[in-house]
Amino acid sequence: MGYQQGLSGLAASSNDLDVIGNNIANANTVGFKQSTAQFADVYANTIATSVNTQIGLGAALSEVQQNFSQGTITTTGQALDVAINGNGFFQMSNNGTVTYSRNGVFQLNKSGYITDAAGNDLMGYAADSTGVVNTAQTVPIQVPTTNIAPVTTSNITAQVNLNAQSTTPTATPFSETDSNTYNYSTSVTAYDSLGGKQQVNMYFVKDATSGQWDVYAGTTGNATEIGTMTYDSSGNLTGTTDAAGVATTLGQLSLTINPTDGSATNQKITLDVTGSTQYGSANGVNNLDQDGYPSGTLSNFSIGADGTITGNYSNGQTMTLGQIVLANFNNPNGLQNLGGNQFAATSASGVAQVSVPGSTNHGTLTGGAVESSNVDLTNQLVDLITAQRNYQANAQTIKTQQTVDQTLLQM
Repeated sequence: MGYQQGLSGLAASSNDLDVIGNNIANANTVGFKQSTAQFADVYANTIATSVNTQIGLGAALSEVQQNFSQGTITTTGQALDVAINGNGFFQMSNNGTVTYSRNGVFQLNKSGYITDAAGNDLMGYAADSTGVVNTAQTVPIQVPTTNIAPVTTSNITAQVNLNAQSTTPTATPFSETDSNTYNYSTSVTAYDSLGGKQQVNMYFVKDATSGQWDVYAGTTGNATEIGTMTYDSSGNLTGTTDAAGVATTLGQLSLTINPTDGSATNQKITLDVTGSTQYGSANGVNNLDQDGYPSGTLSNFSIGADGTITGNYSNGQTMTLGQIVLANFNNPNGLQNLGGNQFAATSASGVAQVSVPGSTNHGTLTGGAVESSNVDLTNQLVDLITAQRNYQANAQTIKTQQTVDQTLLQM
């Protein structure tokens, strides 16, 4: 009977229209992957039927196959928008229930966790307070909101040129408040254990007798002699001594400061003057730096191609806050579509292969961007017309069978 074939064809065409309609409806859904309805013919399963006289019973939906091809990556400028370029899914967690998604539109909740619009937590590797990432297990990624701790200054680098034609200062002994007692001075801000600022001043005095340079350093009002610097006839630094005249490692001088803000006292600082010169040109600094910094608050953060989340702090420092991971599957088409841009692993998909972006067969990430839906509207509209014609043709099959039956009844 043509009714059964026609009805199965109507059902198949209806399924096709549903799939195409769902694709079109999600043309603007971030990370959406279009689907295609696949069909199979149906035959009666009976031994009595000759293989040469089998008549098909119509069509049936065999599967809805998803197309996981890459969608266009669109820049948004939002720090927590992340696009996957290549294979893989974001690993999400809802109170321990793990799902997977290609939608990289994220936000921070009130507790600092990175979540999607439905409140699912983005999973990855956590970083400790020093920025070291723990790859032992994936956990919900939380962006710390506390201040970054200060770092005490322990080294100052000062590469200076001291004028070889300088003469001995006209006034003695050395005094910070009298510029006639030294030839050149410079200063740098250092930080104590609480992140407090301490200005360290350095003074250089030409010794007319020996030709060496006496070095004084300390906080304002507390500068003392910390050693000497000796140069050869080519202007190169050849020796340094401490305040007692004992030779030190070339270019290494030491000083101690005592902050008054309640931080640790007797703060030892190494003054590295390696690379300093004595040429017949003006006194000046070629390089001046120190290795401490104050406490800082998180200003913004960025996400790298390997999933590393880097925080930028108000004190100019950066620190790794965590790392996003990706999950890949041997058979992505075996994933169960849960809706809401979420998938669940099944026995057909295989187990999740979790790794950092850019490793093995895992894609990379693009921060400040999203992956658009991979729906091609032009193709979908053409497919829509085809599915409509198929539906009409199957309806015509039923109509024709009805006409044949009416002819028989009228005999």
